[in-house]
Amino acid sequence: MAPSFDHLRDEDLDEDDFDVDEVDISDIREKYEVQLEQGYDAFVVVDGLPEVTEEQKPKLVKFLLKKLNTVGKTREDLIFMPMGEDGKSMRFAFVEYSSPAEAAAACRQLDLVPLDKKHTLRVNKLTDVDRYGREGRIDDEYTPPQIEEFQEKEHLRSFMADPSGRGRDQFVMFRGETVGVFWNNEKDTPENIVDRQHWTETFVQWSPLGTYLTSVHAQGVQLWGGPSWTRQRRFAHPFVNLVAFSPNEKYLVTWSNRPISIPEEGHPALSVEDDGKNYVIWDIETSKPLRSFAQLDTPAAATAEGDAPKKAPKFPWPAFKWSADDKYVARLNPGQSISVYELPRMNLLDKTAIKIEGVVDFDWAPATVQRDGVKTYEQLFCFWTPEIGSNPARVGLMSIPSKQVVRSLNLFSVSDAKLHWQSEGAYICVKVDRHSKSKKSQATTLEIFRVKEKGVPVEVVDTIKDTVINFAWEPKGDRFVIISTTEPVGATAVPPKTSVAFFCPEKAKGNAVGNFKHLRTLEKKNSNAIYWSPKGRFVVVATVANTQSSDLDFYDLDFEGEKPESDKDLTANLQLMNTADHYGVTDVEWDPSGRFVATWASAWKHSMENGYHLYDFKGEQLREEAIEKFKQFQWRPRPATLLSKEEQKAIRRNLREYSRIFEQEDAERISSADVAVVEARRHLLEEWFAWRESIVQEVAEEREIYGLPADPAAELIKAKTSELSTDGEEQVIEEIMEEVLEETEEIVQ
Repeated sequence: MAPSFDHLRDEDLDEDDFDVDEVDISDIREKYEVQLEQGYDAFVVVDGLPEVTEEQKPKLVKFLLKKLNTVGKTREDLIFMPMGEDGKSMRFAFVEYSSPAEAAAACRQLDLVPLDKKHTLRVNKLTDVDRYGREGRIDDEYTPPQIEEFQEKEHLRSFMADPSGRGRDQFVMFRGETVGVFWNNEKDTPENIVDRQHWTETFVQWSPLGTYLTSVHAQGVQLWGGPSWTRQRRFAHPFVNLVAFSPNEKYLVTWSNRPISIPEEGHPALSVEDDGKNYVIWDIETSKPLRSFAQLDTPAAATAEGDAPKKAPKFPWPAFKWSADDKYVARLNPGQSISVYELPRMNLLDKTAIKIEGVVDFDWAPATVQRDGVKTYEQLFCFWTPEIGSNPARVGLMSIPSKQVVRSLNLFSVSDAKLHWQSEGAYICVKVDRHSKSKKSQATTLEIFRVKEKGVPVEVVDTIKDTVINFAWEPKGDRFVIISTTEPVGATAVPPKTSVAFFCPEKAKGNAVGNFKHLRTLEKKNSNAIYWSPKGRFVVVATVANTQSSDLDFYDLDFEGEKPESDKDLTANLQLMNTADHYGVTDVEWDPSGRFVATWASAWKHSMENGYHLYDFKGEQLREEAIEKFKQFQWRPRPATLLSKEEQKAIRRNLREYSRIFEQEDAERISSADVAVVEARRHLLEEWFAWRESIVQEVAEEREIYGLPADPAAELIKAKTSELSTDGEEQVIEEIMEEVLEETEEIVQ
């Protein structure tokens, strides 16, 4: 409370001694004056309430109190609802919470929350209302908003309509300081769509469905798209290092290793609450921040995805993981719990984190799974915990929002575990590295949860004596490939020899999937990476980032040739289609259609022979282009098909018919290209003869002036030129061709 000077008498003040107006009491004022931001931080303004009378007000206050107490503590006597001169409420109320943190939570979690079918709450801090009013942003008199004329926006998925009609895919290349987007033309030079200098400062990244191209700058992140490649969204997170999208492109997570610092004059998007935070979760549609989080320092090794030279944090990336439908996002609190937040309010599910002692890692199912016998909505994630004391290691499958563990598995002698979901969520393989009692040797087991089957049975694939360094499921399928080695990885400068093993289920009756069986193992390889076609069936097993080897092996698991007798009961027929070698290859990526494979050597990883190669799915090289300072290549993703399963099956049944049409179109395109070349050459020849004729005419005139006889060669050139002249009569050349349609032989007696 400010001090009072009323007790002082006038005679105690001698005007000759000092001037009252010149007395400096700023130190006292600063000490005792109530600051608005400090004194009213616990107050919020709740707007959008129904209009009620004085008699109805207590009932509305009690009803509103239930909503308000879900995020903090307040009472009926702390809710002030002004009444108008007509005796009815003014449709808003002032609410005091017990702390500023609760008031901030109310603004974050209750804003835009429905109160009933007709009314939606709007919740703002009282200090914000006063601050914007002080700065002249709110007029005393109401003026109706000016509604701008409707402007049709560009179609952000226009890239799906290839103007050539050939169903081509797009890709982006970052080379030097230039970023370009291109149409893939197979063997021909890619068709450039857009090329811009300094489009990004660090790297580019497509959104999961291909709608946006992300550029990263010191001021934040920008999203580009549409036929004209205009800026669609902007997220002002200073010095951003990493970016991650939610699966359906509704939300965006940005991370910077520098904590956010809000200047005194404010920030265009962030608030004082975000100061000191490292993560921001944004709503892509509105470009507004939903919530920010501080850094969690953990000893885990960095596993940042992507091929950009981002400064990787000291924790796994992405730090926030999304459910398949974007309704939940979760964060690991290593060794303690998993925090699951509901979107779009970003409130903690059931107001509490899921406590799991010792939890090391977790991962959401990549698709919404319909388990056998379960009719209620759920999203699943899998987690694992190490051995703690006498307690075994544990793998659990949890259902959200119920937080019920629907399946768990105890494991012993565990050194490490990795979680691998199949693309449709039908299986999750837990790759378990186990040590012997002496801890001198190690082996790997594959524990496969059959998620869609009743009771979620777990199948154990035979113990693999070697260390498995890579595992990959077939997309939309039930086969997988592993790479293993007998030598410890990283122990020597020379990369270890590896083995590549293929697994598939046994044949079973009906739609059932049989037990997983070993199909084939290829020994004495250098391979360390597995790249499945997004459509399944074909797989590239490669050696990347290896100075001694750069092999690419193209396999078909549904080869249509003769099947070995030993594989008659298995659901695969393995065939090596082709091998290739790309020196210095650092990255491999399939296009969304599964027809082409791009490999490239990035200048971010080494500076020798940078550029890219393009192969078809059979491993035939189509293009090779060396580009100085080549950094990045990424295919543009496609959204999921709109066709039903029945329509997709009909297309597969008639695939040969479509193939004939496509082959005919390709032949016509090639022949038309040949005709264009011939016409261009003919045009050049005509230009040459026209020029030659003009020169001959000049020579003839000069010879006539000097009285010299005509040149016989000139007459010949004139004759040839007249034959090729386009102004002359059109020549028709007829060619008679004979073709024997049928031949029969008859012996006459």
